[in-house]
Amino acid sequence: MKKGFTLVEILIVMALVGILVAILIPNYSGSVKRAKESVLKENLFQIRDAIEKFHYDKHKYPTSLEDLVLHRYLKRIPENPFSRKADWIPVYYEPAEDEAYDPDMAQAVVDVKVNTSSGGEKTRRYEDW
Repeated sequence: MKKGFTLVEILIVMALVGILVAILIPNYSGSVKRAKESVLKENLFQIRDAIEKFHYDKHKYPTSLEDLVLHRYLKRIPENPFSRKADWIPVYYEPAEDEAYDPDMAQAVVDVKVNTSSGGEKTRRYEDW
C-alpha cells in the first residue's frame, strides 16, 4: 500500500486555503486603511498642537509650517500617510469683515488641511478633518 495524499484530499485542502485567503484579504485591506486614518489624525493633531504652542510662546502664528521645524516645535513635518509626502495645505488667517488689516497676521498659518488632490478619490472624505 502506498502512503500519500489522494487528489481529492489535496483539492479539499486547497479549497479550504482559498476560502480562508478570500476571507482574510478584505479584512487586511480594511485594517490598513484604518491604520492610515489613525496616523492621519495623529499627524494633524501634532501639527495643530505645534501651531498652538508656537502661538502661545511667541504671541504670533508661524508664517509657514517650516517655522515649526526651525523653532523646534516639530522635529520634521509629518507626512500624509496616503500620499507619503508632507503635502499639507496651510490655512492662513482671514480677518473678519469689521476687523482692521494686520500685516503681521496676513501670512499667519492658523491651521492645516489634508491635501486630497494627491491622494485621489480615496482621500476625498478627509479634507474636512
